[in-house]
Amino acid sequence: MANNQLAFRVAPLEGGPNAPDAVTPYINGESLVDLVGRFEAAAGFQPAGGYSGIVPANFKLGPLQPYYLGTNARQWPETGSAWLLGCDCGEAGCWPLAAKVAATQDTVSWSGFSQPHRPQWDYSAFGPFAFDRAVYDLAIAELIDVRVAD
Repeated sequence: MANNQLAFRVAPLEGGPNAPDAVTPYINGESLVDLVGRFEAAAGFQPAGGYSGIVPANFKLGPLQPYYLGTNARQWPETGSAWLLGCDCGEAGCWPLAAKVAATQDTVSWSGFSQPHRPQWDYSAFGPFAFDRAVYDLAIAELIDVRVAD
């Protein structure tokens, strides 16, 4: 059931006023950075957390709509998946949080989370997160408006 709310927030990466902007997903009003950090800590993963939003200036996402639908021609890490978070250093590939993205006419879901640098970590109890497609598309459109206004 698609009952989760999604928003994207754009804010400077920690590190000062000249830091590049990071795009962070918020699910039901809570940062995905916080959600996965708590999950990893509770699961005993070391190091737990260490994530930040994706930094578009450092990571060539391509058009945001297809990227967050997992359908970009040069999709990271592969078609049908997306790196939803990157490392708190600003480099996505340093410490990404990956998820499978499945979109239909009515819903979009994030599931099958993984930390590519720790393939043994089990995220099966994290998510899935399902969103109404109209709400998801609106969140991306609002993100694009913010990014275009930069």
